[in-house]
Amino acid sequence: MDKIKRILLENKAWAQSRIENNPDYFKNMARDQNPTYLWIGCADSRVPPSEITNSDPGEMFVHRNIANLVIHTDSNLMSVIQYAIEALKVPHIIVCGHYGCGGVKAALSQQSLGMIDNWVRNIKDVLFTNKVEINSLATETEKVNRLVELSVQRQIRNVAHTAVVQKAWKERQYPIIHGWVYDLTTGQLKTIETITPDTVLDDSYRYEF
Repeated sequence: MDKIKRILLENKAWAQSRIENNPDYFKNMARDQNPTYLWIGCADSRVPPSEITNSDPGEMFVHRNIANLVIHTDSNLMSVIQYAIEALKVPHIIVCGHYGCGGVKAALSQQSLGMIDNWVRNIKDVLFTNKVEINSLATETEKVNRLVELSVQRQIRNVAHTAVVQKAWKERQYPIIHGWVYDLTTGQLKTIETITPDTVLDDSYRYEF
C-alpha cells in the first residue's frame, strides 16, 4: 500500500506543479483533445510513449498491447484506429516496437507459454516468411532485434491495409504511417519504414470507394 500511496502523492504534486505554471492548464485540457499522433506501441513498462518522445498530454492518442501488433480481428485496436482517423483526424500513425521485446522472444521460442501463444502466432508468421534471414544471424539478440524490425514492417502494412486508412487517404491524403523501433539501451528511436498515401499496395488489399 505504501507504493500506491506514493503514486497518489506524486499525482497531487504533479497536478499542483502544472497549476503553478498555468492556472488554466486543466481547464484547457478538459475542453477537448486534438492529438497529432496515434501511437500503437508495446505494453512494456519501459517504453512510455509520452516520456520517450517528450510529448505533452493531449498530443498522442495511445493504444498498447504485447509486441505492438496490428491484428484485423482485434476489435479494440480497430476501433481505436477508426476513432483516431474519423473523429480525431490524426495526421500521423506510429507503430513502435522495441529491441529485446519479450513478445518477440516468445515467438522465437519453441516453448508453450499458454494464452500468449495465440497472440504471438502473428509474429511467428513474420518469422516463417523471413526464416532464412533470421536463421543466418549469429546470436539470439540479433535474431530477436531483427525480428522486431520485420514485425514493425508487417504491422504498418496491416494498418495501411485497413479500409478506414485507405478511405482517409482517398479523401484527404492522410494519415502517414510510421514504423519505429525504440532502443532500450540508448533511449533512441529508429525509423524502420514510412508509408504514405502514395505507397503502392498489392491490389488484393486495396479497397474501392
